[in-house]
Amino acid sequence: MAAPATVSSKRIEAGSTPASIAAKLSFDHVTHRYGDVTAVRDVSLDIEPGEIVCLLGRSGCGKTTLLRLAAGVEDPSEGRVLINDRAVSQGPGYLPPERRGVGLMFQDFALFPHLTNLANVMFGLKSLPRAEAEREAMRALDRVGLAAHAASYPHMLSGGEQQRVALARAVVPRPSVLLMDEPFSGLDRRLRDDVRDETLSVLREARVSCIVVTHDPEEALRMGDRIALMNQGSLIQSGTPEEIYTRPKDLFVARFFCDLNEIAGTVRGGLAETPVGRFAAPGMADGTPVIVAIRPQALRFRSGGEGAEARIRHRQFLGHVDLVEVAVEGVDSPLKGRILRDAIPQINDSLRLECDPAEVLVFAAPGA
Repeated sequence: MAAPATVSSKRIEAGSTPASIAAKLSFDHVTHRYGDVTAVRDVSLDIEPGEIVCLLGRSGCGKTTLLRLAAGVEDPSEGRVLINDRAVSQGPGYLPPERRGVGLMFQDFALFPHLTNLANVMFGLKSLPRAEAEREAMRALDRVGLAAHAASYPHMLSGGEQQRVALARAVVPRPSVLLMDEPFSGLDRRLRDDVRDETLSVLREARVSCIVVTHDPEEALRMGDRIALMNQGSLIQSGTPEEIYTRPKDLFVARFFCDLNEIAGTVRGGLAETPVGRFAAPGMADGTPVIVAIRPQALRFRSGGEGAEARIRHRQFLGHVDLVEVAVEGVDSPLKGRILRDAIPQINDSLRLECDPAEVLVFAAPGA
């Protein structure tokens, strides 16, 4: 039976992870098909040396297919995969998977149950003399806080510990590029946060170029130097976490990162007019129909003055905030808000509602 899911409290000295010579990984107008199904559609994306890019999207959007193309497990139907600007997926520059300097880490860890944790980490070091391979593997296990478990077997570890063994095995050959396919999805939330932070520290020290596949937007925001959001095989938007959250290119991107209250409006004099207020709509012509997307944390209440007439219909305790449903005159469906508990008036009080403009987005309505 596996040990309880705990994270080692052992403090690891910084700088103990062997550094890689990071490579640039590029997808150049890559398309890939499985029969009549197009899994990846004309994707172009650069991962700079030492950069961590989170590839984000729902299941089936093409994320894992891109990893397989980068690793050489699949060859693209169209386009090229390049490492340090050299095409490796086809033509005279083709490199087989084992020569690309690309490491893989899967969501199921893929540890060998019949090998000790040390032997699992040593598995990718067969080209080294045994003593040197064992020394490098022990160093990697020490960095992830598991040197004391070197002689144990994977089934004797918790899920979080197994994940860290898999990480040590992935980085010990010093790959130029590391591909991680939803590596934290099998862990419970509390453990996932701890292991994710430890993993990020190891990746920074190793200075490896990395793609992390995830369907969790919070994970992407926390880990990525950049986020690349995919949908139905296409790359929709890429940018820093701050850019993609604060300046989403369309409603699909905005919805992916946050629940939204969506209200129809019309542009007048550069402002989107709605029953809950007027909001900046730069670059949009007068008369343009729009969707005003209001994040739950945008809602603010006061007992009088300006603002839309509103009434709190329901509140639900969520810890340091409450989830509230707010009826607003002129709006068909209740608005949902996440409000600090001390800032919430009583249910059925007559209120005035304002929205923080920093948490409001305006998009042209479909077909506009």
